[in-house]
Amino acid sequence: MENTASPLAATGRTVLVTGADGFIGSHLAEALLLGGDNVRAMVQYNSFSSNGWLDGSPHARDMEIIAGDVRDEHFMRRAVAGCDVVFHLAALIAIPYSYVAPRSYADTNVIGTLNVVQACRDLDVPRLVHTSTSEVYGTARFVPITEDHPLQPQSPYSASKIGADQIALSYHHAFGTPVTVIRPFNTYGPRQSTRAVIPTIITQLAAGQRRIRLGALAPTRDFNFVADTVRGFMAMAKAPDVLGRVVNVGSNFEISIEDTARLIGEAMGVDFEIVCDTQRLRPTGSEVERLWCDNTLARTLTGWAPEYAGREGFRRGLALTAQWFQDPGNLKRYTAGAYNV
Repeated sequence: MENTASPLAATGRTVLVTGADGFIGSHLAEALLLGGDNVRAMVQYNSFSSNGWLDGSPHARDMEIIAGDVRDEHFMRRAVAGCDVVFHLAALIAIPYSYVAPRSYADTNVIGTLNVVQACRDLDVPRLVHTSTSEVYGTARFVPITEDHPLQPQSPYSASKIGADQIALSYHHAFGTPVTVIRPFNTYGPRQSTRAVIPTIITQLAAGQRRIRLGALAPTRDFNFVADTVRGFMAMAKAPDVLGRVVNVGSNFEISIEDTARLIGEAMGVDFEIVCDTQRLRPTGSEVERLWCDNTLARTLTGWAPEYAGREGFRRGLALTAQWFQDPGNLKRYTAGAYNV
């Protein structure tokens, strides 16, 4: 059903996006700005004065860009001050690196989230949208996966996100902090890192390689085009009945990694061979074998629905993604075939 009017439905809000320098965050910051919001884009501080993907955005000049770190509670208090909505996306997300440096995931994802929600509570921010991940479900025990599915920490990354989600929700239950948790399934699209499988395949093919190095091919995923994920975030910020709740955002379409690779080949008009790169394989007990999103709750509570749903929607999203990566100016930002931990 469609949303009823809510206090946050009007444009002209001041919104903070943590992780605005990243893949989804940069798309979200741009969409919010184009929708009429005053965007405060938080990027991770670095000595190169890099704003990540916002450096190439024609809309960045109209944003208030602040550089900091979610691990600093004092900085986060200043960052959220005066905001009507906070979208918390800043996180360490690379699963393989979580095997190598698990403490950094606890520090950034759990303590960082604690700092964000505490600042929002102290400064009475009207709405906090916290970002979860479908990885918290682990290998599906039933499909499609609803929000009631058990949580299974099959990697240090997923464990840190479970902890972050629970911290955020605890502030709603204990203090009435207006928190909602969006749980996107596997988002893909322009600007994504080649640590993710779809950009890995596309960049190798775009560079002329015809023996594609991949990890496990049998696992299935529910891929969500980034434009749909962004609309999900925006819907969660406005819907009146999502506070204190977790809401899945996914396409409700399941496909294997191998079949995904074949669809990408069709979209790019090339034939190729897949070879197994053992360094890309997760530890046996850590691989998530199956993900398939039940998005009924998102449709019911927010009126959101994916525009790139099903096999044909996935084909359209892959074509747009491949087109972006094949642009020489974009492709040169990637090292095709490199394995990014």
